[in-house]
Amino acid sequence: MTDAQQKSEAAEPPGLAWPPLVRGTLLKRYKRFLADVALEDGTTVTAHCPNTGSMKDCCEPGQPVFLSVHDNPKRKLKYTWELIQMPDSLVGVNTLMPNRLVKHAVQTGQVADLSGYAQMKPEVRMGNNSRVDLLLKDEKRGTCHVEIKNCTMVRDGLARFPDAVTSRGLKHIHELTDQLGPGRRSVMFYFIQRMDAHAFQPADDIDPAYGRALREAVARGLEVLAYDVHIDLKEIRLNRRLPCRL
Repeated sequence: MTDAQQKSEAAEPPGLAWPPLVRGTLLKRYKRFLADVALEDGTTVTAHCPNTGSMKDCCEPGQPVFLSVHDNPKRKLKYTWELIQMPDSLVGVNTLMPNRLVKHAVQTGQVADLSGYAQMKPEVRMGNNSRVDLLLKDEKRGTCHVEIKNCTMVRDGLARFPDAVTSRGLKHIHELTDQLGPGRRSVMFYFIQRMDAHAFQPADDIDPAYGRALREAVARGLEVLAYDVHIDLKEIRLNRRLPCRL
């Protein structure tokens, strides 16, 4: 390895490592939480699908997938579906990953817009019956409520959210907007869990009410951040901030 390659690798931001993964082929996803997968040894297994969304554009039968393996006897399913290989990118399907990785990235100074806060608390109550993903606090800077949305749908190079009508997502926009005030920021963070997008845009054709509410909230001071990731079979890490087309 050359000195330049060593310096380049040293400069890469820290990410989160995947557990050991096994390869298979997706046969079908069903009942939201289940996926049948043919492993390379010829056996067929049922894996837990940790994603309640529609998974448009990232659950096509016949595509290569990668599963983590768990030996916990209390688990009903030994395998968890983590990644799918789409034509232009690996795509992470585990919706637990965005909160974990964004929290890690903020702690390690990878998100400039969310730096400079003394405290960070996850899952803090917000509004009447919700919890915000991250609450950043600082005596001088005030507070910053951060809601993280997993985005896996990309069409024509645009990452788009939501992939189905979401009353819950609409509620989060209103609740974030209600938190705004002097010394009180609110941020909607779109976590694009794939590598083939060049910009983010709300999916108005799928949920026009969501797109309208998001633009109205931005006009009132809600901030929007969109980041893609770098994924390989070893780790996932935050990559680039993408422009938002609102």
